[in-house]
Amino acid sequence: MRSRPAVGVGLAGLALAAVSHPVVATGIARLLGEAPRRALDGERLLALALQHLALAGTGFALVALLGLGLGILATRRAGAAFRPAIDGLAAGAQAVPPVVVVALALPVLGFGGPPTLLALIAYGVMPALRGTAGALEAVSREAKAAAEAMGMTRRQILFSVELPLAAPGIVETLRTALVLAVATAAVGALAGASTLGTPIVAGLQNQNTVPMLQGAAATAALAFLGDAALLGLAAILRINRP
Repeated sequence: MRSRPAVGVGLAGLALAAVSHPVVATGIARLLGEAPRRALDGERLLALALQHLALAGTGFALVALLGLGLGILATRRAGAAFRPAIDGLAAGAQAVPPVVVVALALPVLGFGGPPTLLALIAYGVMPALRGTAGALEAVSREAKAAAEAMGMTRRQILFSVELPLAAPGIVETLRTALVLAVATAAVGALAGASTLGTPIVAGLQNQNTVPMLQGAAATAALAFLGDAALLGLAAILRINRP
């Protein structure tokens, strides 16, 4: 029963992937009244999707590490004093649109993946940090007190009690970070990165709806499929929750 949301989201992702197929996208463009024009072939679309996935996946991994690390730090006694500064920096980074981050980073980092990764990190750390901190703070004091009474150290309590109990909540917040990573990676096309944003930009320049539709649908498909995977993981963690 708990896996139904993941299945539904996954099916939506597959449907969007089908929309990105050259034949389907061309047919939709015709229905919209567009004259038939050249579509992006399937091989090129798949290559862009793999490059998009690699870039978004790298950014998501960095966001997850930073968000988890800062979230844990913010909930420890030693890091409590730094929490306002951590929250402020993360909020400030997310307040700047990804396009602006990419534009500002271009003179320093050059074209391609690096400025896009910076935008991914800046935009995704905030939800990962706050979600991790909130999930850890939601762990009952009774569970922590019982572990302390058993003689566990603070590190043991963190890894054996707090993180396992907070895991479903942390996975839920990582869903947001993943969707943001996939969406922001498309912006990397403006910096010369080869992503699914590339056909969108090219379609805008050439006033060709078909590649725009393909790029947008394929990007959404990756976001939905990634979200479905994390939904499934969250369901498994709830079933196995101690």
